[in-house]
Amino acid sequence: MPYVVERKPLTLSERLYFPQILAGMRVTLKHLIAPNVTMEYPEQRPAIPPGYRGVPTLVMDPNGREKCVSCQLCEFVCPPKAIRITPGEIPHNAPTAHVEKAPQAFDIDMLRCIYCGLCQEVCPEEAIFLQNQYSMTGYTREEMVNNKARLYELGGTLPDSHHKWDKKKAAEAHGNAH
Repeated sequence: MPYVVERKPLTLSERLYFPQILAGMRVTLKHLIAPNVTMEYPEQRPAIPPGYRGVPTLVMDPNGREKCVSCQLCEFVCPPKAIRITPGEIPHNAPTAHVEKAPQAFDIDMLRCIYCGLCQEVCPEEAIFLQNQYSMTGYTREEMVNNKARLYELGGTLPDSHHKWDKKKAAEAHGNAH
């Protein structure tokens, strides 16, 4: 035996639809006289909330050296596999030599990136940061792959409060002197 749901009959005002039309017109008039909230993008931009995860970039230390040591943790942790790193060696006599390795190539495919922030969280050198930039555009797929130079251009230099590699290099120089 099927279960029957009984419906209450519609009232006269519900059958005429006139009150619903007036309610819709009231909403329209309210929006018509409300102040305009349209922004003139890109001159005006909305406020970015704290903790916003934007475009991942590479940053340099205050001495202008690469912070990335090619550990490839960000590449391994990236869920959509948007990061590709080719490790490279640094000669010991190079002026920027403070580590043994640096990325020879570092690419982030922004078409694959899901802005999850795992790359920033896993980086032991604090070399990769998610910037507040949210407008990444390009006409081709190749333009949407940020290479190492573009990543450093977007990231720039961030202050480093602990100067890890300066201390390590000073300790090595002090140890070699004895």
